[in-house]
Amino acid sequence: MSRIEKAKGWKHSKPGLWLSIGTSAFGAISVVKDVRKAREESDALKLVNALVGAAALITGTALLVRELRRLGDDDVLLG
Repeated sequence: MSRIEKAKGWKHSKPGLWLSIGTSAFGAISVVKDVRKAREESDALKLVNALVGAAALITGTALLVRELRRLGDDDVLLG
């Protein structure tokens, strides 16, 4: 197996999925800052943009959690 193939497989491993979920948590901090700034400036367009970004983060995290659960289903020790 080449290094590239190993790297691609790591993305779908448990550590890779946990890292992606953690990265999404840092993205949530940015979204919160954007929402606060948009509300302070009373800018509806910036607020909508921040809320769409939040929805994307929530959806992405849900997909990662689902993938993590599927990996757990394959584990014999988890039952």
